[in-house]
Amino acid sequence: MAETILKLENIRRELELSRDVRQTIIPNLTFDVKAGEFVSITGPSGSGKSTLLYIMGGLDKPTSGRVWIDGDDITEKNETEMTRIRNEKIGFIYQFHFLLPEFNSVENVSMPMMINGRRSRKEIRDRAMMLLDTVGMSNKYTNRPSQLSGGQQQRVAIARALANEPKLLLGDEPTGNLDSKSAGNVYELFEKLNRENGQTIIVVTHDEEFANRAGRRIHLVDGTIESDSMLRGMEARVS
Repeated sequence: MAETILKLENIRRELELSRDVRQTIIPNLTFDVKAGEFVSITGPSGSGKSTLLYIMGGLDKPTSGRVWIDGDDITEKNETEMTRIRNEKIGFIYQFHFLLPEFNSVENVSMPMMINGRRSRKEIRDRAMMLLDTVGMSNKYTNRPSQLSGGQQQRVAIARALANEPKLLLGDEPTGNLDSKSAGNVYELFEKLNRENGQTIIVVTHDEEFANRAGRRIHLVDGTIESDSMLRGMEARVS
C-alpha cells in the first residue's frame, strides 16, 4: 500500500472580519493523499479551494486541526521551519508564473536548488537543464521570461517547482491564464509527470477538462467535501 504523503485532520479555518464577526471558510475537513496520486480539487468560487491548498502547502495555518506532510506534523511549525519544509518537500505552481524577469530559464529553475544548498553549481545547472528537457523546453535554456510565450513560461515554472524533488506538487489554477492549446500542453505535462515519474500532484482548478484528467477528484461546497471520486471508471469514495 502506498504511503500517505499528506494528511489533514479536522481542519477548520475561520477569518476574523472584526472583533465580533468571524467567517468560516472550512468548517471541518479530513482526508489524506497517498504517494503517486494525482488529485484535482474543484468547487464554486468561495468554496475554500485555494484556502485549502495554502493550508496543505503550509502557506496558511488552520484555526484548528492538524496537517502532516510526509509524516511530519507541520501545524505548529514556525516560519523558519516551514520555509525549509516548503523548499525541500513542496513544489508550488501558481496561475501566474512568478519567474524572475532578469534571469534566463536555467537560472530561474536553479534558484530553489541554490537556496537549498545541497548541490554543487555543476549539479544544479545539470539538473536545471534536465528538468527543462523534461517539460519540453530544451531549446529555451537561455531565454528570459519576456522571450517566452505564456505556456512556455508556465512550463519553466513547473520545472522550477520540481527542482528539489518535492514530495508534493501543488498547483493553484495553473492553466488559468493560458489559451486552450497551451492549457492542453500543461494537462499532458502533469499527466506525464504523474504517470512516468510517480509525482504526487494536487491541483485546484475551475477547468473541468483538467479536473477530469486527474486520477481523483475532490469537489468542495462551502468548505465541505461534497464528493471524493476516483476517476477512470473506479468507484467513488464518497457520494
